[in-house]
Amino acid sequence: MKITNRKSRNVSQTKNSKTQIRLPIILALAISAGIWIGATFAEPKSNQNDLRAALYKLQEIMTYINRDYVDSVDTNDLVEYGINKMLENLDPHSSYIPAKDASLAQSQLDGEFDGIGVEFGIIRDTIYVVAPLTGGPSEELGIKSGDQIIKVDGETVAGTGITNRDVFELLRGPKGSQVIVDIKRKNESDLITYEITRDKIPQYSINASYMVSNEIGYVKITRFAATTYDEFKEAVADLKSQGMEKLIIDLQGNPGGYMGAAINIADEILADRSLIVSQEGKVEQYSQKAYAFRPGMFEEGSVIVLVNEGSASASEILAGAVQDNDRGLIVGRRSFGKGLVQMPIDLSDGAELRLTIARYFTPSGRSIQKPYGPDHEAYEQDWISRLEHGEFFSADSIKFNDSLKYETKKGRIVYGGGGIMPDFFVPLDTTYSSAYVSRLFNSDSSREFILEYTNQNKEQFSEMSVDEYYKEFEVNDAMLQELIKVGEKNEIAYDAEDYSKSKDYLKILVKAHLGRQLYDDDAFYMVINDINEVYQQAIRLFDEADRIAMASDLSNEEKPEEEEEEEE
Repeated sequence: MKITNRKSRNVSQTKNSKTQIRLPIILALAISAGIWIGATFAEPKSNQNDLRAALYKLQEIMTYINRDYVDSVDTNDLVEYGINKMLENLDPHSSYIPAKDASLAQSQLDGEFDGIGVEFGIIRDTIYVVAPLTGGPSEELGIKSGDQIIKVDGETVAGTGITNRDVFELLRGPKGSQVIVDIKRKNESDLITYEITRDKIPQYSINASYMVSNEIGYVKITRFAATTYDEFKEAVADLKSQGMEKLIIDLQGNPGGYMGAAINIADEILADRSLIVSQEGKVEQYSQKAYAFRPGMFEEGSVIVLVNEGSASASEILAGAVQDNDRGLIVGRRSFGKGLVQMPIDLSDGAELRLTIARYFTPSGRSIQKPYGPDHEAYEQDWISRLEHGEFFSADSIKFNDSLKYETKKGRIVYGGGGIMPDFFVPLDTTYSSAYVSRLFNSDSSREFILEYTNQNKEQFSEMSVDEYYKEFEVNDAMLQELIKVGEKNEIAYDAEDYSKSKDYLKILVKAHLGRQLYDDDAFYMVINDINEVYQQAIRLFDEADRIAMASDLSNEEKPEEEEEEEE
């Protein structure tokens, strides 16, 4: 198995493409003893009158509350509550992000953030450095895995009930600003003080890319961010240089993100002039179609896309484009079913409104948005209903409406109405999982054990490559016993029956997470994919993927002649 280490990459942030959906809109919101809203779109006069009447009523109520209500109230809190209740009457994906949360939410999609450059965890009310991020200021200063952050700018943060949000607010900040942290390090009696100058920290959305065999390459995309397209091109170019002729794109658990990133990636694997996605909105400017228009990096060679119940939105755009154009196989379980397009709107106070402005459709014309009603919580928990219904274990449990039947470019039958149904269904395998193993990992006992093990044994891995680690290193019983002790220290009671059932599974989990700590995400996915039933099935299906790819290639060769006849 060949791998490539991508930690040292410097991926530049891409600008929005013409097809990327982030269209400007002006909406001013000010609060001053009431609510005043302006700059509306051109609407029929009756609609404008209705809007003015509704806003005037709201202004009246807020004015009376502010002036006459018996108790003091926070007008802004009331407005934020009202906004959220109002959006509950729309679709499940229109949302409001308060100003205090907006920058953090945006950073998840930007591909970079300003900070000190550490991956952290909170263990027993103390911030632990899981790893300094490569190229970041913390790594440059010598901060190490396992270090405990005790003070930030002179204020004690250990043992204070600190949360992840608190850590973000303390450690993130504008590039060039400084923060002082006091660190406790094992075998050091005194705290070590570091003055850290914050810098731009890249976030990668392609977590792993490696060669499965001499001809099969694997790319794991965890979300569609601003840099995802550039990351994808770099990963594919590297894998092709290693001999890749067949490609697995893993979208399992990918919740989506920027639509444009999915469109651009589809363009790299689909033939020119292939329809990728279309969208339709009430406002004409939101109704448009995206086509492949450039020579792609991987238009030849078989493709398999992995999806499951956690693959949503932009993931479904990419999977639907591959499936409807007969470019490759979709393998796994039915995807989430989000076919609505949100536009982010920056509000005047720094908050953000993500408003649904269109529905999108796959190339065959199907909407894959699953049904929804007023109960948004039930919509989000739909996976529980699927699990109880047996959908994760049998494709026969899924019933499609014949009125939602569509055909791919080559006449294969596909269905709309809720998610992308894979060409090859792979049932969820729960044979080896157990509640005890889940508690060990959910309690952070596993992270604590792995940090400690890494600090004590790092030298033995210094000369071992990732490939050697994957093939040769084994988690032994002594390591598992130490993990059990850490779990008991964290009040995770030992369960002999669950342990016996899940022992081999637990060894794989520990090896995967240890590999991530010692190397990078390539090591994690190389190991964890050994028990990923969708991945394992996909490797066995390349003969079928080859057949579809060859048929697609023949069709593409004929296309220019057909177009020349039309032009004549």
